[in-house]
Amino acid sequence: MTRKAEQRGDGGFLDGRLLIAMPTMTDPHFEKAVILLCHHTPETAMGLVLNRTMPGVAFADILKQLKVRRPASAAPELTVHYGGPVQTSRGFVLHSDDYRADDATMRVAPGIALTATMDVVKALGRPGGPARAFFALGYAGWGAGQLESELQDNAWLVGEADEAIVFGAEPELKWAQALARIGVDPAMLSGASGHA
Repeated sequence: MTRKAEQRGDGGFLDGRLLIAMPTMTDPHFEKAVILLCHHTPETAMGLVLNRTMPGVAFADILKQLKVRRPASAAPELTVHYGGPVQTSRGFVLHSDDYRADDATMRVAPGIALTATMDVVKALGRPGGPARAFFALGYAGWGAGQLESELQDNAWLVGEADEAIVFGAEPELKWAQALARIGVDPAMLSGASGHA
């Protein structure tokens, strides 16, 4: 796949698209991963894994660490997700685009935005906060040409972002759901890949 083929039709790269791991992906961080690519340029790419959780890490405990105090009725019990192996102590919130924190919020895809500041954490569950949210620690990152190389090696399939997949409550189902959205039956994928 050439760089031109990897670019979106609107002239940008793969921002706001889903990366769906092929069965050949053996890196344990990304095996059967579904990643929302939030930022993609010729120099770098950044995304959040959507289908890995962090067992034993409670959102309420993170709020305590951050010294965020809210009435119990305003504090949603979000699942804490593993966003990727980079900066695993840093939080990222994907949320519905009904919330914006000035210059700190980046539109990722239709209906989906990203904010990585305390403002959004404080706004969760409050009037004026986002209607839907996904909380992750860490992110997946690629250097110049690294993601393009992985795409050429058929490590990933690419699909459109989907709010149901991003904000859905069943992480273990997201890989099959993402494949189904692009018309791929997981049972038909082989462990070996080739180039057309």
